[in-house]
Amino acid sequence: MKITLNNRVESFDKEQMTVAQIMEAKSFRFRMLVVRLNDNIVKKDKYGETLVKEGDDLKIIHLVSGG
Repeated sequence: MKITLNNRVESFDKEQMTVAQIMEAKSFRFRMLVVRLNDNIVKKDKYGETLVKEGDDLKIIHLVSGG
């Protein structure tokens, strides 16, 4: 499958994957993340069940805090 991940085309061997599987494959391990799939926010407790399919637009954004 091909998707757009953070504005870059990425290819995966499976036809569909969950958000959690993609995060694991791409080593996204930060605690504070915002995930948007086709402009819809995905809540953390839904990462393991939200499917990403061919052509989807996924954004995984690291939040930075500080002062």
